[in-house]
Amino acid sequence: MKFAVRGLFCLLLAASTHFVSAQDKLTVSQALDFWITTTENQVVPAADAMPEGKYSFAPTNGEFAGVRTFAQQAKHLSANNYRMAAYIQGEKPKPDQESETGPDSVQSKAQIMDYVKGSFAALHRAVAGITKENMLEPLAAFPSQAQKTRLQLAEDVVAHSSDHYGQMVEYLRMCGIVPPASRK
Repeated sequence: MKFAVRGLFCLLLAASTHFVSAQDKLTVSQALDFWITTTENQVVPAADAMPEGKYSFAPTNGEFAGVRTFAQQAKHLSANNYRMAAYIQGEKPKPDQESETGPDSVQSKAQIMDYVKGSFAALHRAVAGITKENMLEPLAAFPSQAQKTRLQLAEDVVAHSSDHYGQMVEYLRMCGIVPPASRK
C-alpha cells in the first residue's frame, strides 16, 4: 500500500510540475530581460559605489597605459547599451553611441549615473519587442557582419556589460572599495 501511495504521489507531483511549468513558460523577451536586469543589478550599484572624486581613476601601475578611467568605463558600457538597443529597434544609433564613448556633455557622477540607468531602460524597451518570430530575422542595419539579429545583439549587451562590470569591480578594489555584490 505504501508503494502505491508513493507512486501516486510521484505521479501527482510530476503532473502538477508539468502543469505549473507550462503556465510559467517564458517568452523570448522575458528570458532576455531577465539577463538585462541581472546585469543592471550589478552594474548600477558598482557605478554608484565609486565616489565622484575617484571617477577619473585609471590604473597606472603595471601594463595599463591608455586604459579608460572609471567614468569612461561606465560611459562606454552605457553607450554600447544604447547603441544595441537602437539597432534592435531598427533605429540609427547616435554618433556618440556608435563610437561607444557617450556624450561629451556627460561628465559628473550624477550625469553618468543617469546615463547608465537610461541605457538599461533603453535595453528593457528594446528587448520587450523581441519575439520568437523576429529574434533571428536579419536586421536592415546592424553593427557587424557577425551580428545581424536581435537575439545576437541582446546577447552582446549582456556579455559586453559583464566584461566592463568586471573591469569596474577591479577599479573599485584598486581604490579600496568592496563592490556592492561582494558585500552580501
